[in-house]
Amino acid sequence: REGKPQSLYAYQERILPHTRTAPGWDQVEIGWGSAGETMRLLINVVGDTYKAVSGLYADGHEELEDPMGSLSNVYRRLSESEISISSMIHEPSNELVYWIEVQPQNGRLTLNHAPLRVGPLIQKYLWHEKECVILTSATLTAAGDFTYLKNVLMAEETNELTLGSPFDYESSTLLFVANDIPEPNQQGYENALNRGLIQLCKATGGRALVLFTSYAQLKRTSQAISRALAAEDIQVFEQGEGASPQALLEAFKSNERSVLLGTRSFWEGVDVQGEALSVVVITKLPFEVPSDPLVAARSETFEDPFGEYQVPEAILKFRQGFGRLIRSASDRGVVAIFDRRVMTKMYGKLFIQSLPQCTLRQGTINDLPRQAQKWLNL
Repeated sequence: REGKPQSLYAYQERILPHTRTAPGWDQVEIGWGSAGETMRLLINVVGDTYKAVSGLYADGHEELEDPMGSLSNVYRRLSESEISISSMIHEPSNELVYWIEVQPQNGRLTLNHAPLRVGPLIQKYLWHEKECVILTSATLTAAGDFTYLKNVLMAEETNELTLGSPFDYESSTLLFVANDIPEPNQQGYENALNRGLIQLCKATGGRALVLFTSYAQLKRTSQAISRALAAEDIQVFEQGEGASPQALLEAFKSNERSVLLGTRSFWEGVDVQGEALSVVVITKLPFEVPSDPLVAARSETFEDPFGEYQVPEAILKFRQGFGRLIRSASDRGVVAIFDRRVMTKMYGKLFIQSLPQCTLRQGTINDLPRQAQKWLNL
């Protein structure tokens, strides 16, 4: 990290074979040699304490049940951490991706690993252990095809069934694509996005969930639109203000004239029925950051990483974001896409094709507020 500018956001560094031969890695091994020995001594102390407490519990001291459970949990977590760190430093697995993450605000450093492929684990612990497994979700297909998910989960020998939605999306959902906005990597995109959000949210009186792929962009947009919307008595809630996602969601539900800006967790699992959520804005197609250690490692396993991995993953997340709008048969609303690549790129049509049959319209950013008001009968 030396010589690079300070960032407000987490810095990630993947640990590769050449990392282990770089100058300074020997200091990592020496440091872990000492820290690992101390950690193993601590594990032994916790283990001995657990045995002693277990003996007392067996003798009738029932009040020790909770402490015994806590000790067991600490022992397990310490043991797993010791094994993981030792493996990362001395015996790395080809089936795992390792990386270091540093939070610049507090200097917190974490060591991370994740499976390169989840399929073998699913196969070992699920497919080979169960006589029958049923997978059900509204977002298992990419562009109507199960192939990507089946390959990822090593679930080739399966029966497939696609059922239609109970909702009438064509009459309930307006899918509006802003066709005059610059592409996300072009100059002027964020200004156009912010202007469009202000106009749209003023027209609908809030009631909007705005989904981002970047927390940095979320923060910039929040700063850019909050004052203008506050002048219209519309409150902006943003993820990362200190409140939990659930607390933010409850605040959004209780204040009809509000806008919720979210990333990551808000693309899925958000359930707001009725007029409290009438607009979902997808600011950008949800492609993962290519430099993310896990994304980079998994991309290397494909001949065509973009088409075979990044596009299907983005489509699945895109469908999850779309699904935040209609949560009951009586819901009605607008999904606004501020990324014209769905219309201008060859892969863009796959995103649209992955959605239920909606009322699809293209238009300018200035057209959107009027179209939304008309659709919502405002």
